[in-house]
Amino acid sequence: MTDRRTVLAWGLWDWGSAAFNAVLVTFIFSVYLTGTVGQNISGTFTPAQYYGFAIALAGVLIAAITPVMGQRSDLRGRRRRALGTWTYLTVALMASLFFVRDDAAVYFWVGITVMAIASITFEIAEVNYFAQLTQISTPTTVGRVSGFGWGMGYLGGIVVLLTCYVGFVAGSGDTRGLLNLPTGDGLNIRVVAVFAAVWFGLFALPVFFRVPEISPSGEKADTFRESYRRLFRDLKSLWHEDRNSVFFLISSAVFRDGLAGVFTFGAILAVSVYGLSAGDVLLFGVAANITAALGALAGGWLDDYLGPKPVILGSLVIMIAVGVILFFVQGPVGFWIFGLILCTFVGPAQSAARSFLSRVAPDNREGQMFGLYATTGRAVSWLAPIAFAAFVFLGGGNDRYGILGIVTVLAVGAALLMRVTDPTKPARRASEMGTVEA
Repeated sequence: MTDRRTVLAWGLWDWGSAAFNAVLVTFIFSVYLTGTVGQNISGTFTPAQYYGFAIALAGVLIAAITPVMGQRSDLRGRRRRALGTWTYLTVALMASLFFVRDDAAVYFWVGITVMAIASITFEIAEVNYFAQLTQISTPTTVGRVSGFGWGMGYLGGIVVLLTCYVGFVAGSGDTRGLLNLPTGDGLNIRVVAVFAAVWFGLFALPVFFRVPEISPSGEKADTFRESYRRLFRDLKSLWHEDRNSVFFLISSAVFRDGLAGVFTFGAILAVSVYGLSAGDVLLFGVAANITAALGALAGGWLDDYLGPKPVILGSLVIMIAVGVILFFVQGPVGFWIFGLILCTFVGPAQSAARSFLSRVAPDNREGQMFGLYATTGRAVSWLAPIAFAAFVFLGGGNDRYGILGIVTVLAVGAALLMRVTDPTKPARRASEMGTVEA
């Protein structure tokens, strides 16, 4: 199905998932967990380090299981069912964070465990969601549809963050937000977790009513042991038959980690290097999501016209140049200007990477390919953090030098992408660009 309502229903999953990514993982609940709840623990490591260890372990598990889970969904014809199962497991885990109070050490360990498990269930759901891209687009509209999805995710993040901030977080004293929720036992933030779960659960519903289930491939669904054997056979076959896809998976893993590093370390740099206040950082985060969303939408159109590779390479080159400029910039105004330019090109690169893979994925193997996409990304998810830390060390402890670490990762990813061939010849005229307009 390739009509606009189906594309919208699919994009609403991205819109809803922002409640997990933006509210829980990035801006609100993880900060509460490591900053407030974590004050109750003692040990060799800081709360942030323990949280990092938990998420890293989850990343290892994700890398190990996502290709097989996607493969089994493809073989059995259960892509939509798998998306629903893992989505609502994630929603349930999000809601369970309501019980993570801030007055005892045990809640910290419960909190990081739930967050780690939720990151696994979310990633498996996302593999099946990404695989649906080929069901709701045509070869000439896949770029626009992918860009629309990313744009919906960014815009959803803006709306849900502002809603949470105004309703539950803003203000000072013993009650917060327009709802005047008490801050005792972390109640206002715990309610945020429930709100985020409801948000995701509601906006995920349309995709299950609108995007049809796929047909079974006709091949037998093996045991998990046999599934892994099949995976290694397919990887060997992919290497011999379609080395271009392998090179893309490797290059995209590197540059996607650089893209993630932009948001991961952006807030740290905003405060420690450019002098933004905590409130200004939140406002910058909202503005960054707006520019990234607009960039993703524009990049989707260029993807269909030029192909995904030029969009990715162009975005990476501009980001590398702007990152070098940021290294020399001083003060909040310079950060706002060049930081927003940088974020504008994150969206197109992410969107085009997803559409690139959807173009080269074999029929009835989309889930497995997007599982490999997730796996390769997780396999090098340490690159940007290590590069950031290494350059800060080389710069004598100055966080500013971490910018060069992120720029280096982006540059290596761009260099690797140079040898990858664009998968298709894009449409050159508007009249050739299909029936779907997202």
